[in-house]
Amino acid sequence: MLATKTKARARPRKPKPRQPKPGKPKPRQPKPRQPKPRQPKVWKLRLYVAGQTPKSIRAFSNLKVLCEEHLKGRYQIEVIDLLEHPHMARGDQIVALPTLVIKLPQPVRQIIGDLSNTDRVLVGLALQPVG
Repeated sequence: MLATKTKARARPRKPKPRQPKPGKPKPRQPKPRQPKPRQPKVWKLRLYVAGQTPKSIRAFSNLKVLCEEHLKGRYQIEVIDLLEHPHMARGDQIVALPTLVIKLPQPVRQIIGDLSNTDRVLVGLALQPVG
């Protein structure tokens, strides 16, 4: 049998961090950028109602006023009457009426009621910060 000698390999050295010379200012680190909240081009809103009830009519008119004030032509409202199309409630998991479903921008959100609480609706549409 032949015996072979193996040499132990030396570990590679880790480079030492550079120390700034005395009297020289440290290089500036770039500040991390805060992503700007992007406003989508189009807001896709779906309002589920049950016929022409006073609450449904009030929800639609409140939504229309809010959209005209804050979105100015950058929105699409689709009104779905569940008395005519009951199968549509399953897709968006509608449990109460009237319900506004915000499809775009993501994530999908729901607001239940006649949309008379303006602050709550604006927070749901992500047009106003929470608080």
